[in-house]
Amino acid sequence: MAETSETPGAYVRSGAAPGHRLRWNKVPEVTAYFWIIKVLCTTVGETAADFLNSNLGMGLTGVSLLMSALLAGVLVVQFRTKAYRPGVYWFAVALISVVGTLISDNLTDNLGVSLTTCTTVFAVALAVVFAIWYRREGTLSIHSIDTVSREAYYWLAVLFTFALGTAAGDLVAEKMALGYWVSAILFGLAIAAVAVAHFALGLNAVLSFWIAYILTRPLGASMGDYLSQPTGDGGLGLGTTITSVLFLAVILALVVYLSMTRKDVTESERELSLP
Repeated sequence: MAETSETPGAYVRSGAAPGHRLRWNKVPEVTAYFWIIKVLCTTVGETAADFLNSNLGMGLTGVSLLMSALLAGVLVVQFRTKAYRPGVYWFAVALISVVGTLISDNLTDNLGVSLTTCTTVFAVALAVVFAIWYRREGTLSIHSIDTVSREAYYWLAVLFTFALGTAAGDLVAEKMALGYWVSAILFGLAIAAVAVAHFALGLNAVLSFWIAYILTRPLGASMGDYLSQPTGDGGLGLGTTITSVLFLAVILALVVYLSMTRKDVTESERELSLP
């Protein structure tokens, strides 16, 4: 689902306050590339968290501290960039997918919080972020992530979507016991339904985007589990190492391609962007 907005000039965007001079948008345009990389990042978030926790024996607490510190460092770089940079942006998304997964796993595995409670808490937290974001900025559109405050709200929302998607996906898998590939099909159909509601029935673009963004998390996790888990548990048995490396390689290839072609940058910014 791509959000629609008019872009008559480099500093005019939908949802902007009248007379407000905007900087460069710090996030990519919503294209097919965006959704492909997003799903791949969610898969890596699932398999990489499992790999670090189980294969390296770091434990949830150790992995959580390490990945949170790394994410904080990358976000500092992201906030200091003057415009959208594919490598930095998608590195941050990949890391935040791991951290979001670990937040949910820590609550359920280490603290014994139920998946139902986690799903509810994350849903409420995300709603609060959106409410404050809209109240302060007047828009939730990702076409206007062009100030420090909007970018802060954006990344906080992204973090909670990953945590919510993890908890909700695990809850559905646990309650319905559908198996990995059936779960992937189920979440894929849910995303397709959102697309139909948006393009055919006129569902709000911003709402459609964020619903689909949340649903891609359990979709990617189901794909990752299906590929990595043992055949006896319903997976293909590739293991978390091979699965993580495979998906990271595809993500890297796509990010390099987008860095060279700038196909996920708005046309006006592509023409006027800094060298």
